[in-house]
Amino acid sequence: MLRAIALTVIDILVVAFIFYKAFMLIRGTRAVQALKGLGILIAVSSIASLGRLQTLDWLLRKFWTWGAVAFIILFAPELKRALARMGRTAAFLGGSLPDEREYIQEVVDAAERLSAIRAGAIIAMTREATLDEFIESGIPMDANLSRELLMTIFYPDTDLHDGAVIVTSGRVRAASCTLPLSQSRRWEQSLGTRHRAAIGLTEETDAVVVVVSEETGVISVAMDGEITRYLNPQTLYRILVDSLVVVPEEAEVTPEKASDENT
Repeated sequence: MLRAIALTVIDILVVAFIFYKAFMLIRGTRAVQALKGLGILIAVSSIASLGRLQTLDWLLRKFWTWGAVAFIILFAPELKRALARMGRTAAFLGGSLPDEREYIQEVVDAAERLSAIRAGAIIAMTREATLDEFIESGIPMDANLSRELLMTIFYPDTDLHDGAVIVTSGRVRAASCTLPLSQSRRWEQSLGTRHRAAIGLTEETDAVVVVVSEETGVISVAMDGEITRYLNPQTLYRILVDSLVVVPEEAEVTPEKASDENT
């Protein structure tokens, strides 16, 4: 009896762990919204079946016949990336990522210097969701992140100046990447293409994007479909640390190089 109960508990915990990890792999991608829609359809299907709503039940049964195939076709890129991440043992089992504060400081230093010379820049930093789809649109690099590298990429009139740099775990994965523009009308008149691209990426993924305006030198950061502007280096550093690094409550975040002056 106790053995049967123990096996049942283990079975439930394993299934819950698998579902949790699967959700974490697709969190921040458009597949999450699709799953929410599927959940609603499942609820409606249950109501139609229990309520004996024959026409609605028939239509939904036809949908489920082809729905699985359509889901796989529409979200093939997301499923491919999720399976690839599952193949990485450390990521699937919850292995920790290296401390990102060191290269966050490099990003802050580069943003401060680019702001001073009015050089436009857009730097996307990944979190849970992968950005492989957007990495493929740019020039692959796979180089260690440094202030000097970012300065070289975004220096005016260089071949890689236009487009975004994508950073993952302290490495520049690609440069000159194309990002999706935000479709929200609230940004059409007030922001330029570079800022709308930063917001657009954060609407579709959980990335954090640093933007330097070419016209004004203003430093901004976009996440979760919103943008915060007119940042000084110290504030930018703290926002990035809060967003990308798990910091103990008793630890005080003090950037070593960030300036207190507004840009």
